[in-house]
Amino acid sequence: MQSSPVSAPPPQATPGPSLPRIALFASGDFACNLYWQSLSFFLLFFYTDALRLSPAVAGLVLLLGSVWDGVADLLVGIQAERSRRDYRWFLSMGAIPLGLGFVLLYVAPPLDGALLVAAVLALHLLFRALYAFVNIPYSAMTARITGDSGQRALISGLRMLFGTAAALVVALGTERIAAASPGGLAGTRGYLTAALLFGAVGAALLLVVGRGSPAAPGPGRPPLAIGAAMRVLARNRAFVTLNLAMAGIGMAATALTRSVLYWFHYVVGDAGGGPAALAMMGFAGALFVPMWMAVGTRTGMRGLWFAATAVGAIAVAVFAAAGGNDAWTAQVFLVVMQAALVGFNLVFWAMLPDTVEYGEHRAGGRVEALGFGVSALTQKVALGLAAALMGIVYQAVGYRPEVAQTPETIAGIRWVMLLVPALCFAASALVMRANPLRRGAHAAIVADLAQRPQDREGYREG
Repeated sequence: MQSSPVSAPPPQATPGPSLPRIALFASGDFACNLYWQSLSFFLLFFYTDALRLSPAVAGLVLLLGSVWDGVADLLVGIQAERSRRDYRWFLSMGAIPLGLGFVLLYVAPPLDGALLVAAVLALHLLFRALYAFVNIPYSAMTARITGDSGQRALISGLRMLFGTAAALVVALGTERIAAASPGGLAGTRGYLTAALLFGAVGAALLLVVGRGSPAAPGPGRPPLAIGAAMRVLARNRAFVTLNLAMAGIGMAATALTRSVLYWFHYVVGDAGGGPAALAMMGFAGALFVPMWMAVGTRTGMRGLWFAATAVGAIAVAVFAAAGGNDAWTAQVFLVVMQAALVGFNLVFWAMLPDTVEYGEHRAGGRVEALGFGVSALTQKVALGLAAALMGIVYQAVGYRPEVAQTPETIAGIRWVMLLVPALCFAASALVMRANPLRRGAHAAIVADLAQRPQDREGYREG
């Protein structure tokens, strides 16, 4: 079989998009995070305290949802990689179904026992599949609309600003809507009302983004066969190490953010303090994004990862040593931890598109949406494992909703919120040391790709 060229024209061959169109594209993260932050902040608590599922069962639902989400991400990545459609098509087609799927996530089925668990799981899997259909092509657009690493870092920073704004809206909005509804955070009506509002806003915004973002057409060449594309990714050390490091951070973030409601409700004794703390984390995150972007211009994105590791490690050590159970100490700790998490996320989303050119340079083939799908699979499995671990630990230490917790349960909640993030931060830093995308490396790769003959041969298809 004749070989076919697999490398697209160098990304710098076309002018980058204007700042207004970049901002419009980045605003899609506000819509995605209305859904994702609600799932991260409230869904476990909704399952245990509103639907009264046991912690172990709730954690298992989240684990199965994350694994299925990862599989769906991979399948969508394969389809988008091989499709001739502009990635914006996926946003336009999936926006309304995704909004409806999010609303169904917070429906309380009038069932009991195994039937209730089955219904909750089915609705959870439906939402995850719809989210993958929209989010994977949206994320992969960054690798097509610009090939400049500086502009990609700007896009990542703007996306994070929109994402943290959504986190603030979700944390404050859900708490206020729940407070005005029967049962408060332990009832079901407030969650559903919030979901209806966020679902409508998210769907409308994604439709606008799908129609108005910079074009992200296909590269104009036959896609690699799946086996060849997977080999390109496996040989891409920048891609592999970045994703393994981020998997550790995802586990840390899950253990931290999903502990907040339990910590304030049962340790601090302030049920309303948890949503307020989550909102403060979102607000602080928006402030830290510009700071980290400025630091990244000096250290490079890889260096920024180690700076964020240091911030997180110091925060855990100080909070553990302080040993306080008051709201103020916990809030300061969470804000500093949010600063670290913002740094990690900025690095990840800025560097992930750069791994596309690294793989093309080293392995001879360009892999875009499939790489984002594999990346999402890795992250979702990590998130699911962390959620399942939380459920197992909470079950083991005797957690029961809406009762005073024993000292053993309080200790379990505390160490999930501290020990898991500390270990994951350390592991991620060790992995990131092996990442080759040091400062200036991507620009050199793009320049070298631009000088290569356009008729060079790459992987054979098949």
